[in-house]
Amino acid sequence: MGRASIDWAGLRAAATAAAGRAYAPYSRLRVGAAGQTADGRVIVGCNVENASYGLTLCAECGLVSALHAAGPAPVPGPRATAPPTAGSSSAAGTPGLVAVSVVAADGAPLLPCGRCRQLLLEAGGPGLLVDTAAGPAELGRLLPSAFGPAELAARRDDHG
Repeated sequence: MGRASIDWAGLRAAATAAAGRAYAPYSRLRVGAAGQTADGRVIVGCNVENASYGLTLCAECGLVSALHAAGPAPVPGPRATAPPTAGSSSAAGTPGLVAVSVVAADGAPLLPCGRCRQLLLEAGGPGLLVDTAAGPAELGRLLPSAFGPAELAARRDDHG
């Protein structure tokens, strides 16, 4: 799926609709996120606040959870789904995100916080395009020198 096939206006609209369903009684900042998968599906999430602010879930958390809950796209016909390979975007074989738009209820883009940038890294990789007010930007530019699965595997202490 090429960059030209990403409907940024559609992603923003889906994110804005999700923001309208957010639960934000404390901050009153409703946030929605919409992501497009490698197979063209659009998945959404919204923020869910908690009186204990540390337990609040960002919209991107809901998006990534919904991505994994949705699983791979159905395969037409009676064929069985192939098992995930080493090149899959997730252990469950879920197609990774290729584009994400995060907006406030007014529809204007918001940049993901650092925690969510890390979360999105594993859902789409450093090439994931993130909607910004200045246009799409690669996540790798927004989260330079990120710690990811490769670093974890390389630095794991298996001697203990």
